Amino acid sequence: MTTKTVLVTGAAGNLGKAVVQKFAIEAYSVYALVHSITQIDTWKDLPVTQLPTDLLNEHNCQTSINTVIAATKHIDVAVLTAGGFTMGTIADTDLNKMQQQMALNFETAYNIARPVFLQMLQQNNGHLFLTGSKAGLNTQHAKGVTAYGLSKSLLFRLAEIMQAEANGTQVHIHVIVPNIIDTPQNRAAMPNADFSKWTLPETIADKIYAIVNSNSIEPMVIMV
Repeated sequence: MTTKTVLVTGAAGNLGKAVVQKFAIEAYSVYALVHSITQIDTWKDLPVTQLPTDLLNEHNCQTSINTVIAATKHIDVAVLTAGGFTMGTIADTDLNKMQQQMALNFETAYNIARPVFLQMLQQNNGHLFLTGSKAGLNTQHAKGVTAYGLSKSLLFRLAEIMQAEANGTQVHIHVIVPNIIDTPQNRAAMPNADFSKWTLPETIADKIYAIVNSNSIEPMVIMV
């Protein structure tokens, strides 16, 4: 039986680590795209290959995808978790701040999603997950996070276009929309919040894995 392959961006982040861990434990061959190779103890003895990749460099991203395809001949799953967040009303958000968020949240996704999507179309199957946000899904949640909300909103439009192009194939596009993720950074930023209402990275990873292995047709937007 051929080992299935999953590619994860932002793999050294809280959500990325959880996704890598989940799929590696389930015997997937995992390619973890990271800024630079680092020692991550939870990946020890698991089928994880780290690929240093500059997600803002289109050529470098294509090279990483080519490396995965050359080694495996297919990409079954891609989970794109890289991104960034900033506060700011319209008054606070000049074009430079907007461009920074566009780069962090859209360009880093598109530079990987495009070659992965084309490979999946060639295979005629695959699951591609983008990481959206409530602010990107609904402008009612974007007040005070203008650049973040606008940059994340493009991921939903990208998913819609990709799903339209993939019509009639077994290529499935999803946008994960997390609640506040329970991470040390978020706890430090919001120490008075009710952490019990937040979502663990592992819960999101489990949901992604369940979607990949479901026999039912899942919606494009996944709230978790």
